[in-house]
Amino acid sequence: MTARRPLIVAIDGPAGAGKSTVSKILARRLGFSLVDTGAIYRCVALAARERGLALDDDAALEKLLGTLHISFKMVEQYNHVFLDGRDVSDAIRSPENSLAASQVSSRPVVRASLLELQRRLALNAKVGAILEGRDIGTVVFPDAEIKIFLDADPTIRARRRFEELFEKGVDKSLSDVQAEQNKRDKDDREREAAPLKPAADALHINSTALPMSEVERLIEEAVAAKRR
Repeated sequence: MTARRPLIVAIDGPAGAGKSTVSKILARRLGFSLVDTGAIYRCVALAARERGLALDDDAALEKLLGTLHISFKMVEQYNHVFLDGRDVSDAIRSPENSLAASQVSSRPVVRASLLELQRRLALNAKVGAILEGRDIGTVVFPDAEIKIFLDADPTIRARRRFEELFEKGVDKSLSDVQAEQNKRDKDDREREAAPLKPAADALHINSTALPMSEVERLIEEAVAAKRR
């Protein structure tokens, strides 16, 4: 008898739209595994920066990818990210590493190498898996049972990121955060390899004026409908 595939929920969208927050809530409520694909690219960027590699050196990046071990573990309702056994949950989310992640994620060799890892992490889930990123519904799991494209006004997204950094003690102005976001949005949408765009059959949700609890409710209703 063929094993039943776990239900896949693909959540795509730009930075600051609320993907990470709502994905964590959904994973806890549904008992699903959570695969933060953005964190995977951030790990590659961190490893490359720590080794002094050029972020556009495809040969060096490909060699690096063959040596990395990336995993996730929920600890006290927080999805910790481990790189070669080291907890890098905070280090990978610095502003500098975020921009570096956008650069390495534009390299076709990186995306191709990580595709199998992302799929394996999701398909190993016991019940279902939630994947958040930029190309989940279009490239990683184009056959996902649930596809969501979560967006928000750019000004609101920048404000959310600014407040997040402020809480972590990062001294960065709102204008700088907005400028970095604009660059990242442009890079993500215009890259040749798997650009950020909604899947044709994705449910569009704009979180500009919605609390995350309402966004979560809408997605959970879509999951319940699919299960029925």
